[in-house]
Amino acid sequence: MYKFAASITKELRLLLRDKVGLMIMFAMPVLLVLLITSIQISAFELVNNSKVKVLLCNKDKGKGSQEFLSYLNEVGRFDLINVDLTEDDRRVGDYMNDHDAFVALYIPEGFSDQITKKAEFTAGKALVEFGINESPDTLKMVKVDSLTIYFHPVLQQSLRRSIQGALKSVIQLVESKSMLNALYFSINGKPMPATFEKELFANQIGIEEKTTSHNGSRTIPNAAQHNVPAWTIFAMFFMVISLGGNIVKEKLSGSFVRLKIMPTNFIVGLLAKQLLYLMVAMSQVVVIFSMGVWLFPHIGLPALNIPHDWIALIVVSFICGLSAISYALCIGVYAKTQEQANGFGAISVVILATIGGILVPSFAMPKAFQFYMNLSPLHWCLEAYYGLFLEGGRLADIMTSVVPLLASIVALQLIAIIGLKKKNLI
Repeated sequence: MYKFAASITKELRLLLRDKVGLMIMFAMPVLLVLLITSIQISAFELVNNSKVKVLLCNKDKGKGSQEFLSYLNEVGRFDLINVDLTEDDRRVGDYMNDHDAFVALYIPEGFSDQITKKAEFTAGKALVEFGINESPDTLKMVKVDSLTIYFHPVLQQSLRRSIQGALKSVIQLVESKSMLNALYFSINGKPMPATFEKELFANQIGIEEKTTSHNGSRTIPNAAQHNVPAWTIFAMFFMVISLGGNIVKEKLSGSFVRLKIMPTNFIVGLLAKQLLYLMVAMSQVVVIFSMGVWLFPHIGLPALNIPHDWIALIVVSFICGLSAISYALCIGVYAKTQEQANGFGAISVVILATIGGILVPSFAMPKAFQFYMNLSPLHWCLEAYYGLFLEGGRLADIMTSVVPLLASIVALQLIAIIGLKKKNLI
């Protein structure tokens, strides 16, 4: 026991001397969690909550365009700014820059008349199919001119499609309302009463948003639930710079050879090294999770909601820490210089984080990367944490992620031991 305690003391002193490694393991992930979560929240607010400035040029003064703009205001996503321009005006970009707008909308003249005529054609066609109207020859199809939308080049494709979808929904509503009015007039010979029209469009089917979970919770996960576990895993695996570098330094200095001739087992020193860094990994979890729970609400970010199953959270954190330690051990054993351990270790962690779903969401990856994603231990760490944080699961619910993670730990440990034996270090 004394030898084990002495080994831990030695490893602790080496760790405390590594100021750069400590900064990378603690300061870097704290900054990443703060920055990425803040940026993601700002992006979500831009897409979901903030109003989009739209320059509006309405050349039509009819009822159809007025209803279109009225419904557009009810959507609540657009801040309409009236300007005067032509459809082929080359100064649209200048107008948009002057008003700090990303979208411009041009409604052509005669838009309302075309909507009305199209509605009358559709209503007449329906009456012919119903056998009420027997004069189909008088029906004439009318082509409605398209609305012209100008987008600023910096606007992302996802936001463009969201704006187009909202505009198409409003246009469909105006067309449906005009068609129902034309159909009512054709049958009854008088305009549709305002009260009846209001009843028809008031009773619309709503959409209730729910989130699937193992415990039946209806809490919608926030950006903290996604980012805090992800960057905690990233921080754990970046201990490869400190742990891997220390192993290479001990190999080059002859420490491993001296340990072999001392009256102790080399495995004791190896276990002490892993135990100390496991404590470091758990400290990272405590620091970053505590920041998400207590600091985030004070700086305007959503608070991290800790899972109800504390035992599962502790077990998963231990396993993720062991996985990071095993990977760092492999890098340290096979690297020939400290520069190789630091360079390859850092780059490989970034690559594994990318294909593992930390830097890029797994659902956004092409199908060709699905196989490689399963090879990344960071992917299984992330899936295990997500099963607890996002789905409210327990340890039994995330075993499909824990088992591959345990298998990777065993494989990495065996690879490291084989490397030590080949180098005659054990």
